[in-house]
Amino acid sequence: MSIRLFRGVNSEERSITLIQLIGPSGLRAELTNYGARLTRLLVPDGQGQALDVALGFDTIAEYKDHKNLYFGATVGRVANRTANASFTLDGVEHALAANDGANHLHGGPDFGFDRVPWEAGEVNTDSASVTFFRVSPHLEEGYPGNLEVAVTYTLTVDGGLRIDFQAVTDRPTPVNLAHHTYWNLAGSHSGMTVDHHLLTVLADRYTPTDESLIPLGPLQTVDETPLDFRSPTAVGPRANSFASGPTKGLDHNLVLSEWDGTLRLAATLESPPNGLAMELHTTEPGVQVYSGGHMPPTTGKDGVVYPTRGGICLEAQHFPDSPNQPQYPTVLLEPGSTYRQTTEYRFYSR
Repeated sequence: MSIRLFRGVNSEERSITLIQLIGPSGLRAELTNYGARLTRLLVPDGQGQALDVALGFDTIAEYKDHKNLYFGATVGRVANRTANASFTLDGVEHALAANDGANHLHGGPDFGFDRVPWEAGEVNTDSASVTFFRVSPHLEEGYPGNLEVAVTYTLTVDGGLRIDFQAVTDRPTPVNLAHHTYWNLAGSHSGMTVDHHLLTVLADRYTPTDESLIPLGPLQTVDETPLDFRSPTAVGPRANSFASGPTKGLDHNLVLSEWDGTLRLAATLESPPNGLAMELHTTEPGVQVYSGGHMPPTTGKDGVVYPTRGGICLEAQHFPDSPNQPQYPTVLLEPGSTYRQTTEYRFYSR
């Protein structure tokens, strides 16, 4: 395990580091405190070869130049979209930065959690973990309250990447954090799309949206829709069903069945050609499934060109526009309470 400067940092970026974790099951992760993000995850495949399954870049400049892709990042203070870049709390309207048309996306354009350096704690060699910290000040991107945030990455004994989020505030404020890696179980170097991946999501409802991807309110069943992933289903044909619409493929919040706030299996992803599979376990009520339709062909690590739909995001979180949708599970954090969220990606070979 090691900590070193991220390749290509300039004299003003000497606080940006690259951290390597080696887990007890053979997983190896590289992370950076810039956006508290995962840059590389090496997973043993069925032949015992180390396969990098996370899309990313080689330099910090590339992450900044392609910031709207959110590769591997922690996103917040509120992940996903907030309608009209505003919300009302205790009768006071709070204006946020509009960075997705008229709406607010993933915490904002300047100080969203993905585009600022965090403080990196000591690497814990016993637990193969590292924690990133930051304080988001009152009214940063328009959000009320000073928010103290911690994100801990751990490589587990059972082949998992566990991500624990925690936050406290001194004023009521919405909090909805999420992890935004684009996964390709054929390998990030493969140059393949994820169309052949088989996806299962234990969700019987979803949040319908308008043309700007803001939820309309009531939940709808996935029955007889392209969003029914309750059994293993190829990603490509379902993404094609939405290719001509505003999502350009899959970009939908699926509502997990029988959610109770405990860590539970939510989804499974599999690459049939090599048999590598990943389970998503989470404490969250929803999973935003994004098949990368808005990503243009992009040169990533080692000069490999990632095609459109070259990775799929399974973002465990509360529902989009939750600050404006009182019927959804609340994202309001009060002083004296602690926000906690756990998402774990577990890997194995068929």
